[in-house]
Amino acid sequence: MARVLVIRGGAVGDFILTMPALRLLGESLPQCQIEVLGYPGIASLAVKAGLAASTRALEHGGMARLFAKGAEVEEALADYLRGFNMVVSYLFDPDGVFRDNLARAGVKTLIECPHQVRPGQGHAALQLARPLERLAIFADEPGWRRPFFPGPEVSEHSLPLIAIHPGSGSEKKNWPLERWLHVAAELRAARPELRVVFITGEAEEARGLIQQIPAGEERWHMLPLTELAGRLARCAAFLGHDSGISHLAAACGLPCLLLFGPTDPALWAPPQEGVRVLPSESGLLTGLDAGRVSRTARAWLEEITAKGKSVL
Repeated sequence: MARVLVIRGGAVGDFILTMPALRLLGESLPQCQIEVLGYPGIASLAVKAGLAASTRALEHGGMARLFAKGAEVEEALADYLRGFNMVVSYLFDPDGVFRDNLARAGVKTLIECPHQVRPGQGHAALQLARPLERLAIFADEPGWRRPFFPGPEVSEHSLPLIAIHPGSGSEKKNWPLERWLHVAAELRAARPELRVVFITGEAEEARGLIQQIPAGEERWHMLPLTELAGRLARCAAFLGHDSGISHLAAACGLPCLLLFGPTDPALWAPPQEGVRVLPSESGLLTGLDAGRVSRTARAWLEEITAKGKSVL
C-alpha cells in the first residue's frame, strides 16, 4: 500500500483549512495510507474525520536538524521519511534547506505547499489544495466545501443548544465579551427554550475572560478538539469570530453566524454551506454594536428554522 506523509503545523484554523486538501488526497488516491506530521492535539482532527490513519508529533527532536543546511539526518528519522512514497509539506522553507535535507534522507517525491495564503488568489482552502494539481488532483465545486464532522440530527425533544465562542487568537479579531453576554441574554429572552453554552480555552484564559463570564453561564472549557467537535456536532447553531473554533463548528456542518473585522471573509471565512458573515464596515469589531448583532442573530435563527435546518 502506498503511503503519504502530510506535514502541517499551524494553528487550529490553518489546519482545518488544509483538511479539504487531505480529503482530496484520500479520495483521489483511495489505496494510499495517509499520516499527518503535526501538533497532535490539532492533527488528531484528521484521524477523527477519517482523513488520516495516524499522526506523529512535529516536535520530534530530530526534525529540527532538517532545517539546518547540510545537517546529518538521524538514521531513524531518515528511515521513517523514506517509508513514504510521497511527502506533502506545508512547512516554511524559503531557502530550500528542508527540501534538500529530505532529498539527502532519501525522500524521492516532495510536494511543496504554501505556508501562508495570499489575498486575491482565491479562498485559503483552495490555495492550500492547489499544489495537488501537480498530481492532477483538483478541488471541484461543491465537494471541497463539505463538512467533516456532521453530527446526528438534533432531537426535537431536547433543548436547542447554541454555542458561542467569544475569543480568537488575535485581540483585533475579538468582540467585547460584555456584548456577547448581551446577545446571549437577548436570544434567551426571545427564545426561552434556548440553551446557550460558552466555549473557552487557553486564549480566553490568557485574556482573563474566564472570570468575567457569570457563574450561571454554561461553559465548555479547555476541551480536546476531538471532543469539542463531537459536542459541536450536536448543537443547533454557533456564533463566533474569525477563529479556529469557528472553522471547527463549520466543519461540523453547523449554521454559523460569524463576526468579521480586520480580516477578509472571502479569504478566511469557513467555506461550508450555512456560514453567515456579519462584517464590520469600519474593519474594527468594536464597530459592531450589540443591538445590531442581536437583531441579526434573531433573524438568522428564524431563517434557519424556516429552512428546516434545525429544531430552533
